[in-house]
Amino acid sequence: MQLEEHTDIDLLITRYLSGKLDKESFAELKRWSLESESNRKYVRNKLEVWFSSGAADTAVRFDKDKAFSLFRQRVAGAEKKQKQMLRFSWKTFMRVAAVVLILMIPFVTYWQGKQAVKQNFADMVVEAPMGAHTKLYLPDGTLVWLNAGSKIIYSQGFGVDDRRLRLEGEGYFEVMKNEEVPFEINTKELNLRVLGTKFNFRNYPDDEEVTVNLMEGKVALRNGIREMPELYLTPDEKMVLNKVTGQMVKSSTRAAKANVWINDELFFDEELLEDIAKKLMRSYNVKVEVADSLRNKRFYGSFGISANTIDKILDVMASTQQMNYKYENGVYILY
Repeated sequence: MQLEEHTDIDLLITRYLSGKLDKESFAELKRWSLESESNRKYVRNKLEVWFSSGAADTAVRFDKDKAFSLFRQRVAGAEKKQKQMLRFSWKTFMRVAAVVLILMIPFVTYWQGKQAVKQNFADMVVEAPMGAHTKLYLPDGTLVWLNAGSKIIYSQGFGVDDRRLRLEGEGYFEVMKNEEVPFEINTKELNLRVLGTKFNFRNYPDDEEVTVNLMEGKVALRNGIREMPELYLTPDEKMVLNKVTGQMVKSSTRAAKANVWINDELFFDEELLEDIAKKLMRSYNVKVEVADSLRNKRFYGSFGISANTIDKILDVMASTQQMNYKYENGVYILY
């Protein structure tokens, strides 16, 4: 059965996808999607068709002038295979080592009575699997690289009312400048706010420390563990936050080395061996355990991921005579 055409709504959806939808038009799209269940499904299907057709290729920026005609062509072809519209093109996403989860747009729960809508649009989730990283552009034009095992979550209204996102793991960001709408990253332990800048932010849930390295611009950091004034970073400075004590330490660094992972490299900047082990696990998709006696050891080094096996890297680290390692039952044990 053919989907009913709503050219005006298609145009609003395309402008949203191209990052050019203004606040009033976004409100109009939300209102229309909440008028009925069929409207909700219409918007949801159009969004899924767009992403599953490959238009969400992370290496491509949306072109406002070409977006609408391309969108219409893909929708027309997809309507002939309506049963496939609710599935994602996993091959497309795996080519860029990303898993994009488009969550369903909520609707007014008429069957429960006239209750207030809990949210207008659900969150967008982008993940990078273990052993790989991915590149994407946010609706505001901000470039993001996600390291292995990382995830960002942001609203479908990102860039309209605010530019807030949640991060789990590590990401490199080149933030598009917008003086009216600051860019914010929220994590449990640390919140970051900027206008336009380049920085690397690492905060995996199982890491001992949170680290922010600034390449360009200026960032404000707010401690989520204990009360203290905001801390500001300028280029070639880094901040390390201890997740146990809440202590934040700022120091000078070669910030450009912090994001070498986007070029398939590993860089250890006097990092805890415990966190280095986790980097190795994510990069090589293996299991690594660290003896309690080595948890406070720190190492400095740089390695190409593809050019080295994990055994070669551990051999170099062991040559410092600060540690040894062995491989038993599928696990690398550092002692």
